[in-house]
Amino acid sequence: MALDFTAIDFETANGFRGSPCSVGLSKVRGGVVVEEATWLMRPPENHDHFEFHNTRIHGIRAEDVAGRPRFGELFPEIGAFIGDDILAAHNAAFDLGVIRSGLEVSGLPGPAYEYVCTVMLSRRCYSLVSNSLPYAAEEAGVPLINHHDAAEDARACAGILVDIARRNNANSIAELYLSLGLTLPRQAAFDPAGGLSKATLAALAGRKAGSPAENQLEESRSPRGSWSSWPEEGPNPLPNPAAEAGHPLFGQTVVFTGDLTMARPEAKSRAADMGARPESRVTARTTVLVVGDGFVADDLRAGRLTGKAKRVLELHAKGQQIEVVSEGEFLQMVGGS
Repeated sequence: MALDFTAIDFETANGFRGSPCSVGLSKVRGGVVVEEATWLMRPPENHDHFEFHNTRIHGIRAEDVAGRPRFGELFPEIGAFIGDDILAAHNAAFDLGVIRSGLEVSGLPGPAYEYVCTVMLSRRCYSLVSNSLPYAAEEAGVPLINHHDAAEDARACAGILVDIARRNNANSIAELYLSLGLTLPRQAAFDPAGGLSKATLAALAGRKAGSPAENQLEESRSPRGSWSSWPEEGPNPLPNPAAEAGHPLFGQTVVFTGDLTMARPEAKSRAADMGARPESRVTARTTVLVVGDGFVADDLRAGRLTGKAKRVLELHAKGQQIEVVSEGEFLQMVGGS
C-alpha cells in the first residue's frame, strides 16, 4: 500500500488558533506509522496566555512551556518533519489554521499544504452519532486512551485515515479521493506581508481593543448560570455561497441546543458564514446538532442530553445521518473563542 502522509494535531493555549502550545505528528508510509514526533512550545508572543478552559482540556500550563522555543522558532523543525507530505488532521480547518495564524502573528511566511480532513471522511464513510476523534478512532479500531495528548491524537488520526482507505480499497490518498468523488483540498502558501487571514485579523483587533487576558481567564472560569428562559434563537441566516466547499460545515443543516457560551444568533451567523444552513428545530433536514452546557462526546454514552439531542439519537437510530458535536468542536470549525 502506497498510502503515505503525515498526521498532525495541535493543542492551543487559548481560544485563538495562533496560540499552539503542543503538536504531535505521525508519519505514515505504506499505511504504517513509521516515525513520530511531539513538541511542547511557547505560543507566539502576545498570544501566549493560557486560558482555564484550554488547560482543563489538555493539562498544559504556562509553566510547562516556560523556556521552550516559541512556535515560530520551532516551526522549521516541524516543517522539516512534514516535508512534502499530504497533511491529515481531524478537523483540518483547525490544525491548518493553527499553522497559518501561528506563523502570521510570528511574522513568518508559510508553505502550501495539500491536506485531508478525517472528520469529513468519517462523516462520509462511517455512520456515527458523533464523528469526534474518540468515536471515529474506536470505529477505526485504534481506540484513543488519552484524548488531547497531541501525539496520541495524531496517531489516532493516522489510524482513521488508514482504515478509511482500506475500507475503500484505496492504495493512496489520490485513489481514495478519486473513489469518493472528492478533490484533495490545498492550503496555499502565504506571507503575512501580503495580508492576514480572517482569524488572525480578528485576534489582533481584539487585542488592540484592550481585552485583557485576565478578564478572559476569569470569564472562562465563571460557572454557567441556569436558564431564566429559553435562549433566543434569532433569525436563520442564509448560507454563505462563497464559503469553502471543503469546510466541515459546508452544506450542513445545523441546529443548536443547550446553554452556549455565545448568543444563538451569533452561533447561527458563524455557521452560515461557513456555508451551513442554521435552523431552530431538529427535523428530517438536520445533519448537525451543536450542544452547549460543556457537553463532550462521552455524554452520549452517559445519557447527559438535552431534549433536542435525544430527538437526534432517535432519528439516528432510524437511519437519519445526524452528527452531534460539542460547542468546543464547533468553535474549532468556525475559528472562534
